[in-house]
Amino acid sequence: MIRYVIKRLLMLIPVVVGVTFLVFFIISLTPGDVAAMIIGEGATQESIQQLRTDMGLDDPIIVQYGRYMGNLVTGDMGNSYATGKAVSAEIGSRFPNTFKLTVLSILISIGISIPIGVVSATKQYSIFDNLGMVLALIGISMPSFWLGLILIIIFALGLGWFPSGGADSFKSVILPAITLGVASTASITRTTRSSMLEVVRQDYIRTAKAKGVSNRVVIRKHALKNALIPAITVIGLEFGVLLGGAILTETVFSWPGIGRLMVESIQRKDAPMVLGCIIIFSVCFSIVNLVIDILYAYIDPRIKANYE
Repeated sequence: MIRYVIKRLLMLIPVVVGVTFLVFFIISLTPGDVAAMIIGEGATQESIQQLRTDMGLDDPIIVQYGRYMGNLVTGDMGNSYATGKAVSAEIGSRFPNTFKLTVLSILISIGISIPIGVVSATKQYSIFDNLGMVLALIGISMPSFWLGLILIIIFALGLGWFPSGGADSFKSVILPAITLGVASTASITRTTRSSMLEVVRQDYIRTAKAKGVSNRVVIRKHALKNALIPAITVIGLEFGVLLGGAILTETVFSWPGIGRLMVESIQRKDAPMVLGCIIIFSVCFSIVNLVIDILYAYIDPRIKANYE
């Protein structure tokens, strides 16, 4: 198992290299002169050219990328073109906010979707099942930025229960977390229901019921545990999607997280900051998938045996 974890961690290296190369290349193709943007209006052409030379912007793209990766190996993500501050420090100050928002969103999603998925499967074609699936369809189809604006109009501007933006108190995270978690709730609900329907039709479930085991015990001890593996897969993927999807939600709610930082950095053509944000997203997504794989081993002993 330890060898497997080490192997997966080593696989992060080509992922980071591939992602950073693509982003670095795409940013280099965007219009605009970084040196001119840093110096500002009124700068002479000579001063702009001098800054380009000092920053190495006249070098070929592959040379610039190699220099960036060389610094990255030592933990240096460079300095922001816009603020001049260290990228790692800027990201370090924003990441806790994004992580808090994402964790709360996924907890809300799990707390709602698993019970609804289980009940919908055990009471298939009932009113509860049909209502749950209709709500799931609405939730998965609703754009997060539109839902965020509706929640702001109703609960912030209309009722005044929550602030419309910022991160000043715990109330500030409620509306962004709900906005971010709605689509994930719908997706996990549909997966849980589908998985449960498949499991409850297995022979061992019928055998347990034939032995007189109560329906509640059969569902909780036999069916749910086996049905959770597909649901855990979706939860892990959704967690990664929420980290990336927080970009729109953080922008709508003025939430001071990495997503909003990346949008601002793209608008300012701040390549070091954009690359730093994407590296953090890539590493987090890979680690979440690794954690999901480890959870498989503890839920299903057959999977654990393959690692040993």
